[in-house]
Amino acid sequence: MAKETKDQPEDLFFFRRWLANPMKVGSVIPSSPALARLVVKQVRRADDECVVELGPGTGPVTKALLAAGIPTDRLFVVEIDADMCAYLRREFPNVNVIHGDATKLPALLPPQWVGKVGTVISGIPMVPLPLEVQKGLTQAAIDVMVPGGEILQYTYSLASPIKEKPLGLTGKRKGIAMMNFPPAWVWSYVPSFGGGEAEDDAEPTHA
Repeated sequence: MAKETKDQPEDLFFFRRWLANPMKVGSVIPSSPALARLVVKQVRRADDECVVELGPGTGPVTKALLAAGIPTDRLFVVEIDADMCAYLRREFPNVNVIHGDATKLPALLPPQWVGKVGTVISGIPMVPLPLEVQKGLTQAAIDVMVPGGEILQYTYSLASPIKEKPLGLTGKRKGIAMMNFPPAWVWSYVPSFGGGEAEDDAEPTHA
Protein backbone atom coordinates (compact mmCIF):
# COMPACT_ATOMS: atom_id res chain seq x y z
CA MET A 1 0.00 0.00 0.00
CA ALA A 2 1.34 3.45 -0.85
CA LYS A 3 2.57 5.24 2.24
CA GLU A 4 0.55 8.38 1.59
CA THR A 5 -2.77 6.50 1.83
CA LYS A 6 -2.20 5.83 5.54
CA ASP A 7 -3.33 8.02 8.41
CA GLN A 8 -4.54 10.90 6.26
CA PRO A 9 -7.94 12.59 6.33
CA GLU A 10 -9.87 11.86 3.14
CA ASP A 11 -9.99 15.50 2.04
CA LEU A 12 -6.22 15.95 2.48
CA PHE A 13 -5.44 12.74 0.60
CA PHE A 14 -7.81 13.70 -2.22
CA PHE A 15 -6.26 17.17 -2.47
CA ARG A 16 -2.78 15.69 -2.69
CA ARG A 17 -3.87 13.38 -5.50
CA TRP A 18 -5.40 16.39 -7.26
CA LEU A 19 -2.06 18.22 -6.99
CA ALA A 20 -0.32 15.18 -8.46
CA ASN A 21 -2.85 14.70 -11.31
CA PRO A 22 -4.99 17.83 -11.81
CA MET A 23 -6.18 16.66 -15.26
CA LYS A 24 -7.29 13.27 -13.95
CA VAL A 25 -8.89 14.39 -10.68
CA GLY A 26 -11.78 16.70 -11.45
CA SER A 27 -12.03 18.58 -8.16
CA VAL A 28 -9.91 19.56 -5.17
CA ILE A 29 -12.34 17.87 -2.76
CA PRO A 30 -14.32 14.60 -2.93
CA SER A 31 -17.91 14.50 -4.14
CA SER A 32 -20.47 15.23 -1.45
CA PRO A 33 -22.93 12.70 0.03
CA ALA A 34 -25.71 14.70 -1.67
CA LEU A 35 -24.18 14.16 -5.10
CA ALA A 36 -23.48 10.52 -4.34
CA ARG A 37 -27.13 9.96 -3.37
CA LEU A 38 -28.33 11.69 -6.54
CA VAL A 39 -26.13 9.44 -8.67
CA VAL A 40 -27.27 6.29 -6.90
CA LYS A 41 -30.96 7.20 -7.39
CA GLN A 42 -30.43 6.89 -11.15
CA VAL A 43 -28.70 3.49 -11.11
CA ARG A 44 -30.45 0.60 -12.86
CA ARG A 45 -29.43 -2.99 -12.24
CA ALA A 46 -31.29 -6.29 -12.60
CA ASP A 47 -30.55 -9.12 -10.15
CA ASP A 48 -28.16 -10.83 -12.58
CA GLU A 49 -26.33 -7.62 -13.52
CA CYS A 50 -23.53 -5.57 -11.98
CA VAL A 51 -22.57 -1.90 -11.67
CA VAL A 52 -19.26 -0.39 -12.79
CA GLU A 53 -17.87 2.87 -11.42
CA LEU A 54 -15.11 4.67 -13.32
CA GLY A 55 -12.89 7.21 -11.57
CA PRO A 56 -14.27 6.67 -8.04
CA GLY A 57 -11.68 8.86 -6.31
CA THR A 58 -11.87 8.20 -2.57
CA GLY A 59 -15.21 6.41 -2.94
CA PRO A 60 -18.12 8.63 -1.87
CA VAL A 61 -20.31 7.19 -4.65
CA THR A 62 -18.98 3.70 -3.90
CA LYS A 63 -20.07 4.13 -0.29
CA ALA A 64 -23.54 5.30 -1.37
CA LEU A 65 -23.92 2.35 -3.75
CA LEU A 66 -23.15 -0.08 -0.95
CA ALA A 67 -25.55 1.74 1.37
CA ALA A 68 -28.25 1.40 -1.30
CA GLY A 69 -27.81 -2.37 -1.27
CA ILE A 70 -25.56 -3.07 -4.26
CA PRO A 71 -23.79 -6.35 -3.34
CA THR A 72 -20.02 -6.08 -3.11
CA ASP A 73 -19.57 -8.88 -5.65
CA ARG A 74 -21.73 -6.94 -8.15
CA LEU A 75 -19.76 -3.70 -7.84
CA PHE A 76 -16.58 -3.02 -9.82
CA VAL A 77 -14.65 0.23 -9.46
CA VAL A 78 -11.93 1.16 -11.95
CA GLU A 79 -9.29 3.72 -10.98
CA ILE A 80 -6.18 4.71 -12.98
CA ASP A 81 -4.32 6.26 -10.02
CA ALA A 82 -2.36 3.63 -8.07
CA ASP A 83 -2.48 5.54 -4.78
CA MET A 84 -6.24 6.00 -5.11
CA CYS A 85 -6.55 2.24 -5.70
CA ALA A 86 -4.60 1.50 -2.54
CA TYR A 87 -6.88 3.85 -0.60
CA LEU A 88 -10.02 2.26 -2.05
CA ARG A 89 -8.85 -1.27 -1.26
CA ARG A 90 -8.26 -0.23 2.33
CA GLU A 91 -11.64 1.50 2.67
CA PHE A 92 -13.67 -1.09 0.72
CA PRO A 93 -11.88 -4.43 1.16
CA ASN A 94 -14.76 -6.49 -0.24
CA VAL A 95 -15.36 -4.40 -3.37
CA ASN A 96 -13.74 -5.32 -6.69
CA VAL A 97 -11.19 -2.50 -7.09
CA ILE A 98 -9.43 -2.58 -10.46
CA HIS A 99 -6.31 -0.56 -11.25
CA GLY A 100 -6.37 0.29 -14.92
CA ASP A 101 -7.32 2.50 -17.86
CA ALA A 102 -11.10 2.74 -18.28
CA THR A 103 -10.79 2.75 -22.07
CA LYS A 104 -9.72 -0.91 -21.67
CA LEU A 105 -12.82 -1.77 -19.61
CA PRO A 106 -13.88 -4.91 -21.57
CA ALA A 107 -10.46 -6.43 -20.87
CA LEU A 108 -10.37 -5.29 -17.23
CA LEU A 109 -13.70 -6.81 -16.18
CA PRO A 110 -13.95 -10.53 -15.47
CA PRO A 111 -15.23 -12.11 -18.72
CA GLN A 112 -18.47 -13.34 -17.13
CA TRP A 113 -19.52 -9.72 -16.45
CA VAL A 114 -18.86 -8.32 -19.92
CA GLY A 115 -22.31 -7.61 -21.36
CA LYS A 116 -23.90 -7.86 -17.91
CA VAL A 117 -23.43 -4.28 -16.67
CA GLY A 118 -26.67 -2.42 -16.04
CA THR A 119 -25.12 0.98 -15.30
CA VAL A 120 -21.68 2.48 -15.79
CA ILE A 121 -21.05 5.47 -13.50
CA SER A 122 -18.32 7.89 -14.50
CA GLY A 123 -16.60 10.42 -12.27
CA ILE A 124 -13.89 10.96 -14.87
CA PRO A 125 -13.62 14.68 -15.76
CA MET A 126 -14.79 14.55 -19.39
CA VAL A 127 -14.92 18.22 -20.39
CA PRO A 128 -11.17 18.69 -21.00
CA LEU A 129 -10.75 15.37 -22.79
CA PRO A 130 -10.36 15.31 -26.60
CA LEU A 131 -13.04 13.62 -28.67
CA GLU A 132 -11.02 10.48 -29.32
CA VAL A 133 -10.53 9.89 -25.59
CA GLN A 134 -14.22 10.48 -24.89
CA LYS A 135 -14.99 8.00 -27.65
CA GLY A 136 -12.67 5.40 -26.13
CA LEU A 137 -14.25 5.77 -22.70
CA THR A 138 -17.88 5.76 -23.81
CA GLN A 139 -17.42 2.92 -26.31
CA ALA A 140 -15.70 0.81 -23.65
CA ALA A 141 -18.69 1.39 -21.38
CA ILE A 142 -21.19 0.50 -24.11
CA ASP A 143 -19.25 -2.66 -24.92
CA VAL A 144 -19.79 -4.06 -21.40
CA MET A 145 -23.38 -2.94 -20.86
CA VAL A 146 -26.60 -4.86 -21.32
CA PRO A 147 -28.98 -3.69 -24.06
CA GLY A 148 -30.81 -0.75 -22.53
CA GLY A 149 -27.99 -0.01 -20.09
CA GLU A 150 -26.85 3.54 -19.48
CA ILE A 151 -23.84 5.65 -18.63
CA LEU A 152 -24.22 8.07 -15.71
CA GLN A 153 -21.79 10.99 -15.72
CA TYR A 154 -21.53 13.62 -13.01
CA THR A 155 -20.05 16.97 -13.88
CA TYR A 156 -19.70 20.59 -12.78
CA SER A 157 -20.57 21.76 -16.30
CA LEU A 158 -24.11 22.92 -17.06
CA ALA A 159 -23.71 21.80 -20.68
CA SER A 160 -23.27 18.16 -21.62
CA PRO A 161 -19.73 17.09 -20.64
CA ILE A 162 -19.74 14.47 -23.41
CA LYS A 163 -19.90 15.31 -27.12
CA GLU A 164 -23.15 13.49 -27.83
CA LYS A 165 -23.77 13.67 -31.58
CA PRO A 166 -20.22 12.83 -32.73
CA LEU A 167 -20.25 9.84 -30.38
CA GLY A 168 -23.75 8.64 -31.30
CA LEU A 169 -25.16 9.24 -27.83
CA THR A 170 -28.30 10.81 -26.45
CA GLY A 171 -27.83 12.62 -23.15
CA LYS A 172 -30.30 13.78 -20.57
CA ARG A 173 -29.80 15.80 -17.42
CA LYS A 174 -31.16 13.82 -14.47
CA GLY A 175 -30.73 16.36 -11.69
CA ILE A 176 -28.45 18.72 -9.82
CA ALA A 177 -26.86 18.40 -6.38
CA MET A 178 -26.94 21.97 -5.09
CA MET A 179 -25.35 20.95 -1.80
CA ASN A 180 -22.24 19.76 -3.58
CA PHE A 181 -19.32 22.20 -3.90
CA PRO A 182 -19.43 23.28 -6.58
CA PRO A 183 -22.99 22.27 -7.57
CA ALA A 184 -22.87 19.22 -9.83
CA TRP A 185 -25.14 17.80 -12.51
CA VAL A 186 -25.85 14.13 -13.20
CA TRP A 187 -26.31 13.18 -16.85
CA SER A 188 -27.54 9.93 -18.40
CA TYR A 189 -26.30 8.72 -21.81
CA VAL A 190 -27.58 5.95 -24.06
CA PRO A 191 -26.73 5.04 -27.68
CA SER A 192 -28.72 7.14 -30.17
CA PHE A 193 -29.93 4.34 -32.40
CA GLY A 194 -32.58 6.64 -33.80
CA GLY A 195 -30.34 9.71 -33.92
CA GLY A 196 -32.35 11.42 -31.18
CA GLU A 197 -31.14 14.57 -29.48
CA ALA A 198 -30.68 15.13 -25.78
CA GLU A 199 -33.58 16.54 -23.79
CA ASP A 200 -33.52 18.07 -20.33
CA ASP A 201 -35.77 16.78 -17.60
CA ALA A 202 -38.73 19.12 -17.20
CA GLU A 203 -38.12 19.33 -13.45
CA PRO A 204 -34.54 18.36 -12.55
CA THR A 205 -34.07 16.54 -9.27
CA HIS A 206 -32.23 18.54 -6.61
CA ALA A 207 -30.18 17.11 -3.77
